[in-house]
Amino acid sequence: MGGSAPRYPRSPLKANGDEMSEFPAEADLEALGEEIPLLEGIRTTRSIRRLKPDPVPRALIRKVCEAGTFAPSGGNRQPWVFVAVDDRDKRRWVAERYLPVFRDYIQPSIERGEREHFPQPLMRNMRSALHLAEHLDEVPVLLFIAGFTRRGERQSQALFPCTQNILLACRAVGLGASFTMLHLSFGKECDRMLGLPDNIPSAAMIPIGWPLGKYGRPPRASVDSKLFFNEFDASTLGAERPIE
Repeated sequence: MGGSAPRYPRSPLKANGDEMSEFPAEADLEALGEEIPLLEGIRTTRSIRRLKPDPVPRALIRKVCEAGTFAPSGGNRQPWVFVAVDDRDKRRWVAERYLPVFRDYIQPSIERGEREHFPQPLMRNMRSALHLAEHLDEVPVLLFIAGFTRRGERQSQALFPCTQNILLACRAVGLGASFTMLHLSFGKECDRMLGLPDNIPSAAMIPIGWPLGKYGRPPRASVDSKLFFNEFDASTLGAERPIE
């Protein structure tokens, strides 16, 4: 149950574990992803940042966004709005602004990691994030999650559960996806490009495409080192504390 999953779910597309070169025209989009057990999907949803440029059917984008609408929100206000960018010029516009900001952000960490011999999984994670930034214009869909403000503030408490639902739905239907907020460094300019008014600012961006890799369980510390009953005990964190 925890091993690598095929690029497309076994049913209804009956993938044999090999990567497919194109999306089957006869695919039953309504059935796609419906058979993935909930907890298996949660445990095997990792960030996938190496994506093919192959187009993604808009019906699948609609399906994963629909999953987002079932997230909780205070008073059931449902403040979310989705802008799926599949236009190449608009994707290039985002990529041209995203890459220099991300390079400035990640390069010092990569250099430090090489000097101090960070664990290889951490180095791979940083390099895959840089790969995404360098190829962002090739990603077929950049999905922006925005939301109505309340009393002048973003309703992130609703938008983030919505975003996680979308990531889980992407895993279920076989799409690769990851979560980023780096576009907020040029957020106002980006929102204007997306046609979003001031009272519906974007909060997150999910690059979506068919994965070059496969889903599988990401490395995680044991829940026993994170779970406490009645009182927190810092001594149990020990060596599992993240690198700061």
